[in-house]
Amino acid sequence: MKGVININKPGDWTSQDICAKLRGRLHIKRIGHTGTLDPMATGVLPVCIDKATRIIEYYDADKKRYRACMKLGIRTDTLDITGEVLETAAYTGISEEDVIEAFKAYRGRISQVPPKYSALKIGGRRAYELAREGKDFEIKTREIEIFSNEILRLDIEHGEIEFDVSCSKGTYIRTICDDIGRALGCGAVMTALERTESGYFKLENAVDIEELCSMSDEEIARHVIPMDLTLERLGVVQLDDFRVKAFINGNSTHSNGYRIDAESEFNNSYKVYNASEFLGIARVDRGELKPEKILV
Repeated sequence: MKGVININKPGDWTSQDICAKLRGRLHIKRIGHTGTLDPMATGVLPVCIDKATRIIEYYDADKKRYRACMKLGIRTDTLDITGEVLETAAYTGISEEDVIEAFKAYRGRISQVPPKYSALKIGGRRAYELAREGKDFEIKTREIEIFSNEILRLDIEHGEIEFDVSCSKGTYIRTICDDIGRALGCGAVMTALERTESGYFKLENAVDIEELCSMSDEEIARHVIPMDLTLERLGVVQLDDFRVKAFINGNSTHSNGYRIDAESEFNNSYKVYNASEFLGIARVDRGELKPEKILV
């Protein structure tokens, strides 16, 4: 039970609810999720078990993919349909071409302001806590990247849009809906959200949390994915036999003691193997292999 489970999160569950349910079923304390999903959101939620909680930081660069629905003509305080309505506006003058152009403009590297009702920390407290208390605070703009977006369904008569978006970590889909609504001049809110991909993890391979918890331990174990398989953006290093003990003890290895089999796409970090055994994660710095996580 040391690895990652790809959970299909149901609506009205928080990401922490999923972890709590698994802790109770597996009797393992060290369980954590990657990439928080709002309670109303569904879909891919990777959950790390035991030692795998130590690799969560390496998922930071993974692309995310979502399927979302939005409704024109409404603005709320939370930027989704669950919030308090702040303003309504007509959208009868907006054409399908207007919507298509607004989506085309929302691609590439852009600046985005996260919602005030979010889990971001402001001065040690969650932003949504401050927002609920009516506190005045500011959230800094952050740079994100929209790799692609595609309108899947456009019902301009009812102001309903369904779209698919591939984006970087830290992107708020609620804010995309709000930004496009502002660009169209009528406002918009998110009405549904499903994460379909998160790096290695895909929706078609995800398992329902209630179904998983009803399985035997042996059946659950079949859904536990080895840590190293999920770290697609890390490079691969083969460590020589005579350096294995040194690596496990946290010692660095010079270039004559290892071989790079695949280059890293994330922070010069590499998965370290001795033959087929996964030992941990290390960084290559000026030719020296420096251990970061010992996982054997």
